[in-house]
Amino acid sequence: MKTITWLSPEDPPGRFPPPEHALDDPPGLLAAGGDLSSARLLAAYERGIFPWYSEGQPVLWWSPDPRAVLFPQEFRLTRSLAKTLRNAGFELRVNQDFQAVLDGCAAPRARSPGTWLLPDMRAAYLRLHQLGYAHSIETWLDGSLVGGLYGVRLGGVFFGESMFSRKRDASKAALARLVAISLRQGIALIDCQLPSSHLESLGSRIIPRPQFQTLLLQHARREPGPLAAPRLR
Repeated sequence: MKTITWLSPEDPPGRFPPPEHALDDPPGLLAAGGDLSSARLLAAYERGIFPWYSEGQPVLWWSPDPRAVLFPQEFRLTRSLAKTLRNAGFELRVNQDFQAVLDGCAAPRARSPGTWLLPDMRAAYLRLHQLGYAHSIETWLDGSLVGGLYGVRLGGVFFGESMFSRKRDASKAALARLVAISLRQGIALIDCQLPSSHLESLGSRIIPRPQFQTLLLQHARREPGPLAAPRLR
């Protein structure tokens, strides 16, 4: 019978069990506890593991099977999104206001009044951003931030964490910019973590965890660096 591994903040950052030890119920739960230090987060992402928990819970670490991914060359630019990108007046920026993107992703939503992006999580990703690993793609309109996404880049893999939208298609526009950057800068894989109809409509698909782990071995490298030029149109 599978059981989760309990971590202590004193444990070495890389002390995670193999992803295939994750539970079947709840699906993908691998470990609990530890902390959100940059070293532990980077060690987790290298192994295809990510944190996700709610207020009052310990840090929970997940490695779902199957895994939702987007191969940049398979991105589906719909006719309506292409029209939006041409005519909506959006300006796409990179890393101009990472904190504001975190706040936008953490804000309550109509169908989900709570948030998993708790203050400790936001502080942890802000530290990764300051180290050059976490990045935001932002959609601006008339000088205001109206949508965006953020995630962690390790070499040729971008681990998408969350997105938000205050204007129609604003988060989709940010994803389209991320795809364009990925194709230009050699990012072979965008991790979407869990499947959703929203992302499936844009070309994401699910793959078995062993295939995902193989892709990580091929493409994920722990090397911080700029995602793109600071300002893009």
